[in-house]
Amino acid sequence: MTALDGSTPIGGATQVADAAWRDAARPIDERVAALMAEMTLDEKLAQLYGVWVGAADDGGGDVAPHQHDLNDDVDLDALLPSGLGQVTRPFGTAPVDAAVGALSLARMQRRIVGANRLGIPSIAHDECLAGFAAWGATAYPVPLSWGASFDPALVERMARRIGADMRSVGVHQGLAPVLDVVRDARWGRVEETIGEDPYLVATVGTAYVRGLETSGLVATLKHFVGYSASKAGRNLAPVSIGPRELGDVLLPPFEMAVREGGARSVMNSYSDLDGVPSAADRRLLTELLRETWGFDGTVVADYFAVAFLKLLHGVADTWADAAAAALEAGLDVELPTVKAFGEPLRAAVEAGAVDVGLIDTALRRVLRQKAQLGLLDADWTPVPAALAGLGLADADLADADASHAGRLRGRIDLDPPGNRALARELAERAVVLVRNDGTLPLEAPPVIAVIGPNADDPYAMLGCYSFPTHVVTQHPGVAIGIRIPTLLDALRAEFPGSEVRHAVGTSVDGGETDGIAEAVELASTADVVVLALGDRAGLFGRGTSGEGCDAESLALPGAQQALVDAVLDSGTPAVLTMLAGRPYALGRAASEAAGIVQAFFAGEEGAGAIAGVLSGRVNPSGRLPVSIPASPGAQPTTYLAPPLARASDVSNIDPTAAFPFGHGLGYAAFDWSSFAGDEASIATDGATTVRLRVRNSGERRGAEVVQLYLHDPVASVVRPVQRLVGFARVDLPPGAAAEVRFTVPADLASFTSRAGERIVEPGELVLSVGRSSSDLVHAHAVRLDGPTRVVDHRRALHPTVAIERVGV
Repeated sequence: MTALDGSTPIGGATQVADAAWRDAARPIDERVAALMAEMTLDEKLAQLYGVWVGAADDGGGDVAPHQHDLNDDVDLDALLPSGLGQVTRPFGTAPVDAAVGALSLARMQRRIVGANRLGIPSIAHDECLAGFAAWGATAYPVPLSWGASFDPALVERMARRIGADMRSVGVHQGLAPVLDVVRDARWGRVEETIGEDPYLVATVGTAYVRGLETSGLVATLKHFVGYSASKAGRNLAPVSIGPRELGDVLLPPFEMAVREGGARSVMNSYSDLDGVPSAADRRLLTELLRETWGFDGTVVADYFAVAFLKLLHGVADTWADAAAAALEAGLDVELPTVKAFGEPLRAAVEAGAVDVGLIDTALRRVLRQKAQLGLLDADWTPVPAALAGLGLADADLADADASHAGRLRGRIDLDPPGNRALARELAERAVVLVRNDGTLPLEAPPVIAVIGPNADDPYAMLGCYSFPTHVVTQHPGVAIGIRIPTLLDALRAEFPGSEVRHAVGTSVDGGETDGIAEAVELASTADVVVLALGDRAGLFGRGTSGEGCDAESLALPGAQQALVDAVLDSGTPAVLTMLAGRPYALGRAASEAAGIVQAFFAGEEGAGAIAGVLSGRVNPSGRLPVSIPASPGAQPTTYLAPPLARASDVSNIDPTAAFPFGHGLGYAAFDWSSFAGDEASIATDGATTVRLRVRNSGERRGAEVVQLYLHDPVASVVRPVQRLVGFARVDLPPGAAAEVRFTVPADLASFTSRAGERIVEPGELVLSVGRSSSDLVHAHAVRLDGPTRVVDHRRALHPTVAIERVGV
């Protein structure tokens, strides 16, 4: 397989600078039509697939299953004369210095342009789920921490930085965000999601999309749709859900991101919905996504999803059948490499088995996107901004050699101070103080015992799609690439006057108990214990959290619960610090620990954020984006449950959470008063306003997260008891007060009817403001009068939120 860094261009492209399709002043559709008119069938097909160059000869382990066996031996010399639609993960496959990688990609682009007759560059895509997945790039908190922040504006700022970094080195498309709504916390990819509530996922995810797209990067929504609802929480398992769960829980985040975020790409889910794989589901990819929602971007395959139609789903007999099924459904680009969309599809078209019109439809969308990105412009250059800033020009690429790379190495910084400051701000906002008996914040205790497997491991801060976890771990001896303090490091820095002692106790998941006695002895001699527990992120069984790392139950992995119980028995106040990718049942600690701090893979600055919460330097304001279960086996369950899914007298299993969705404590006190609703009844096409006064009655500045829930007591179909429909972060200094107003359109009460339409029906609704989904402070009943309304994708998706400072 040919390496990414090709030496010299192959052949010579026919550069027609004055061709209509190169004229950036012309309408894009006109340019695309002109280009398509010049293309042969092979040239058209070449734009509809990517190639994972360098994936099989980089010396490391597989990044993903099937990476090598489905790549075959791609011969770039044979492919490139027809062109190449996408380059797969040029930075995210192996550790490479940012400047060297940018040079390599630029040379590859020059080679692609020089080899194909029309001189069309490729789109380069990479992962960016927790920051740009490249060696040396900032590792931000994972999406579950974004949800815990309840701060879309901050997440949007982060996404703009990520997108700008990626564009600067020549990447065009980012494979994020994940908009799957958690349905079963045993699923390994919970850490990649934003939470268990569709409105939270939608608003935070859409903010991330806006940030990426504003930077010029193409955001890719994934996984469309249903992936997180797999049976038993197993990765890539069947999905058996009804139209209401699909329409009311799983689809809304994608709808909002398309309508409001401006996303230009969507990636299909691996799963099947009631027997129809998403990669071959025309109802989803064309009728809903394009014809109803108006999406006009590209649909790209999750890696090997087209091939899986034959290999895993069994709905295609040949590679050509798989290609045709995907194209007919509305999928445009085969990733990560060519399998079905190459020779098998070409032969099928020439034999008349597949209509060339399917290829043209997908091609039109791909070329429109390339035109939007400037890749078809006459003045396009393969040299990205970061290299141009170092004085490299297009003409230099032909002579670029190892000496060029040596001179450039280390000159592009993908983890500058501004990035780290933003990573720290988000981490601090995302830490959730779950329980506090008054022990926190710690006031310089003389002796702190830091116990647990995640105390002195920098990887405990990283999720499975961070570059160090995803790639560096497959390259023994390669440095992690960025500075990541451990919790032990951070606590020693945070408490310089304390003696900080350390014991491991047990591993994350090995089950060893021989170190517990030492840990207990250490605990018994300390003034306070910080227990650093949780997960080890990994891929496909190499961790306890992450893609393909599903859990049989939500018991703490390995012997961690035994360690917890033994330390609690020591009598020393113990603060559990969970560094994890999913919520776990905490046993006795839920009621006996002095404190519980939950951090969902908080990124490279996460340790300092956690230490700051423990010391009180940071006033925590994170809220749980997923419920923490009381029992390890009561799954699947989320707060978004109807009456029959809650505790009852007819089952001995109580699924009630130990700590509910939306819960979180802080070090400031807030009084909620003067609650009122403006209307007792409104029309089914009207709106009502509820208002609340929030006052900081504590002694320090803090942020309260006011959550608005909707309850529909009687409906024509079963509804969740409570459902989040709005929220507001209210930041106040001591003694200050603000009025928070939610103007709620009746559209927010809509749901999928028995007939499959989305409706707003008359009847009573209850709007409640709460500190969590189970701590509802005030409620207002309002009656909807009038006929049942059928609404569609043009309905309102948000309440209008206003926060106004008022006198105390």
